[in-house]
Amino acid sequence: MRAVIIAVGVAFLISLLCTPIAIKVFTRLKAGQPIRAEGPAMHQGKKGTPTMGGVVFILATVIAYVAGHLALTTLPDAQIAQVEPTITALVLLGLMVFSGAVGFIDDFLKVRKRHSGGLNKRGKLAGQILVGAIFGVVALYFPSTMTDASGAATNTETVGATTLSFIRDIPALEIGKIASVIVIIFVVMAATNGVNLTDGLDGLATGASVMVLAAYALIAFWQYRHWCADPTYTANPNNYCYAVRDPLEIALIAGAAAGACVGFLWWNTSPARIFMGDTGALGLGGLIAGMAMSTRTILLLPIIGGLFVIITMSVVIQIISFRTTGKRVFRMSPLQHHFELAGWSEVNIVVRFWIIAGIGVAIALGLFYSDFLASMG
Repeated sequence: MRAVIIAVGVAFLISLLCTPIAIKVFTRLKAGQPIRAEGPAMHQGKKGTPTMGGVVFILATVIAYVAGHLALTTLPDAQIAQVEPTITALVLLGLMVFSGAVGFIDDFLKVRKRHSGGLNKRGKLAGQILVGAIFGVVALYFPSTMTDASGAATNTETVGATTLSFIRDIPALEIGKIASVIVIIFVVMAATNGVNLTDGLDGLATGASVMVLAAYALIAFWQYRHWCADPTYTANPNNYCYAVRDPLEIALIAGAAAGACVGFLWWNTSPARIFMGDTGALGLGGLIAGMAMSTRTILLLPIIGGLFVIITMSVVIQIISFRTTGKRVFRMSPLQHHFELAGWSEVNIVVRFWIIAGIGVAIALGLFYSDFLASMG
């Protein structure tokens, strides 16, 4: 727990203190956010606000991960504490960094062209598929090699699973490695686009991501405390354990990312002095997808990230309705812009949508804990 707390604190401080530096640098580089002409008229006043702020909290997360590992070296049981960096960290941080890189290319092109159209849809989609495929393969083809004092294998789990999962793996839904990689690609695409669509108002996506990442930190730490690779816990045959790989790593990274987002939110809340851009939105989406995969809660993700699902569905409904009937269901999509045009203030929309995000997180955590109680019998 100490290592997770240290990672959260380090990430928060780096993000809080370095974001003003990023604001000055991006302002000097004229890396201002272009605003869509067809967007809400009130957004035109945000034109020129520095973008690509996601670079700050992505770097803060990576640095905080290293700091957390330095703290782990002081723990008494090195194997269970997972002192050495793992494939799990490679997958999670890789998804965050490289998904963020796809977003950075998009942001860079927007800034360079001075136009809201950056990387074309096919290019962005190809980048998301490539990142999901690479780290999906790594997640499924590199099992753990943890051993006990006698040299016997104690945990041969992979980061991802070849079964679909809700609160844990569902053995009846075995789909194999190739199909699992395809599922991972889909989850990466869904999560990155979901966060990106939500990033339309000051602080909205950042605050919602904090809640989701904090939930995954709690889930992963709970799995660590009841881990099948921990002989001190599984010595009692009545204890239910979680067959996941490197849960402390997951908790540490989720906590670090949440802390980094809180530090960034200080400057990103209304009126925002910097935007996360596609760099941050896609980076957070990639990490959240990795969290669902590594904690074996893929089918729980739509509940934990309920706000992202609602906002994404508003876009899907709008497109289907307009193409089939020529009529729009909402004044504008994504959903937050509908309420802007209905006269709600930006702050009211953000706070109320945060409440919706919190409800989704609370329901998901309740389901997770209820399953544990039921498993304990």
